[in-house]
Amino acid sequence: MTLLETLPVDDRTAQWSLWSTTARVVVTDPGRLEAAEAVVREVCDDVERACSRFRPDAEIHAVERGAGRFVAVGSTLSALLRTALDAARRTDGDVDPTVGGSLADLGYDRDIRLIPTDAGPVKVVVRHRVSWRDVEIVDGAVRLPPGVELDLGATAKAWAADRAAERVAREAGVGVLVALGGDIATAGPALDDGDWQVLVQDGPGEPADTVTLPAGTALATSSTQSRQWHRGRRILHHIVDPATGMPAAPVFRTVSVAASSCVEANTLSTTALVRGLRGIGLLASSGLPARFVSAGGEVVRINRWPSHNV
Repeated sequence: MTLLETLPVDDRTAQWSLWSTTARVVVTDPGRLEAAEAVVREVCDDVERACSRFRPDAEIHAVERGAGRFVAVGSTLSALLRTALDAARRTDGDVDPTVGGSLADLGYDRDIRLIPTDAGPVKVVVRHRVSWRDVEIVDGAVRLPPGVELDLGATAKAWAADRAAERVAREAGVGVLVALGGDIATAGPALDDGDWQVLVQDGPGEPADTVTLPAGTALATSSTQSRQWHRGRRILHHIVDPATGMPAAPVFRTVSVAASSCVEANTLSTTALVRGLRGIGLLASSGLPARFVSAGGEVVRINRWPSHNV
């Protein structure tokens, strides 16, 4: 993710806390900042009401309670589920929205800020094997197998960034950069020289790059460092390998990808973390600029990653 909270805020920038991270909106016309912020907040509120695991009134829980039958859902949740299932299909299940139960078993069953410093040993649960292939969507209705808990975190935030940027450019008539933690989307024209300058850094003391991001493109960083907690003597993180139900091996601290959409970038960066060393081959063959930070702090840049060290 990016250290948004360390960046300056001026008359073209709005910034606030959101989803245990930081939301940041930058526009090309200061006079349209208030309108742009309102659009981004509205999109994020819609996403939270649709799929937050930590809101009892979120629509996604009605789908889980109705397991075994089709449950009508709103347009936002339908779009988020279709996006998540498409990501699962394209990654052979390495990004799977049915890992919510595994995350809860690991202790990530509440906002990351509320998880106890040490919540005891990891819970061992024998579950019937399900996957994204068991989720059905027909028109505006969804059916889940019994016992499935959904987690759309791998794609929902990126979808929100894409959707918010597109709406701001269209409705406010302004160039915009929307950053929701490590998920960044742009739309419309960029600032003065035609590009956006973005700091990519996962925490104080971590390797940092300044990225030149062309207008209308996106960037996502997935991390095994930014959301961690303890269970017994183990340090766990939120990127789950669906094949094991456990956190992916921390071969890399972070993976960043630049793409035409934030959903595309986030899907690939998350997949690369799950696949470990095989993720380098995945992104090399994609042709998309990418950056890996290994567990030891070494940085690997491929496919013309547009950066210089800072």
